[in-house]
This record gives sequence, C-alpha cells and structure tokens, in this order.
Amino acid sequence: MTVIEAKVKRWGNSFGVVIPIEVIEKENIKEEDKISLIVLRDSRKALKETFGLLKGKITKPTQQIKDELRRELY
Repeated sequence: MTVIEAKVKRWGNSFGVVIPIEVIEKENIKEEDKISLIVLRDSRKALKETFGLLKGKITKPTQQIKDELRRELY
C-alpha cells in the first residue's frame, strides 16, 4: 500500500486523480487494473463528523477492528 496526495481535476463530466509514475511502477499498476482508493479530506471537521457518526455504535475493541481492516486490505 502506498499513500500519495493528489489534486482532483475535471475530466469531461467527471473528476480524476493522477497517480504518479513512481507509484504506478512500484505497485505494478496496469491499464484496466481495478484499484481501491481511500479518500481522506484534509479537514479536522471531516474527521470529527466521521467519528461522530460512529459514536456509541462501536462495540468491538479497537485492536480487533484494526486487525479486521488489515485482513481486508491485504
């Protein structure tokens, strides 16, 4: 997994993100490959809203949640 910062650009009627060539080569990404993006906005408000939605709904220990997420990502 590689983390990058990218600007969103208009691409016709859609938006697109450019992946640097270094990441393309490192991750061996090919045309038509399916990839997953995790979108994180650089905003404390966005994080507060996100975690606020989960308040009182998380019943599992944090470590268990982290382990489950790692299994899904790899």
